[in-house]
Amino acid sequence: MIHSFLTGFFLGFSLIVAIGAQNTFVLRQGILGQHVFYIALFCALSDALLICIGVAGISFFLSNFISQNSNILFGLSAVWLTVYGLIRLRSALKSNNTIEIEASILRDLLPTISIAAVLTFLNPHVYLDTMILIGSISQQFSGFQKITFALGACLASFVFFFSLAYGARLLTPIMLRPFSWKILDGLVAFIMFTIAFQLASAGNYL
Repeated sequence: MIHSFLTGFFLGFSLIVAIGAQNTFVLRQGILGQHVFYIALFCALSDALLICIGVAGISFFLSNFISQNSNILFGLSAVWLTVYGLIRLRSALKSNNTIEIEASILRDLLPTISIAAVLTFLNPHVYLDTMILIGSISQQFSGFQKITFALGACLASFVFFFSLAYGARLLTPIMLRPFSWKILDGLVAFIMFTIAFQLASAGNYL
């Protein structure tokens, strides 16, 4: 149970820490001190909803296919995580990522939430990461373990977005440095490789 929870938590956390428009927007709102709680809550709940749909939806609609092709599914997921880890490792070694914060200010809550919704639900990667990837990887667990896996992944979103939003003023001087993102990308790559190894083992590829 603890293993499934931690797998979901670290996988979910690893998938959302990369630089992106949504994370930049949350960071920006945290720096400006505007609607911080509501933005963090909206992004975390959106992630949790998509994660639950992925875990429950894939289980419901593809249960027969998954039971007959679980080894293939684990293998493909392991390959995907390995590729993603290599991308993050390459980024850690070569790139000079930084975050740029726009100066414009949104004072009203509804327009701010609307922008967060667009950045969340119009990003195709969010569906790949939450509904497909997390949903597929959850199939290595069954029963209550699958629930704890989903809870771990959902908790990772809450921890990340609230930490990012409320810790923005403290994180900004650090994360504006390219070297900080290199360390973060290296950590993400390590987590991805670890989970990929577990999946490959579960699929009898190792």
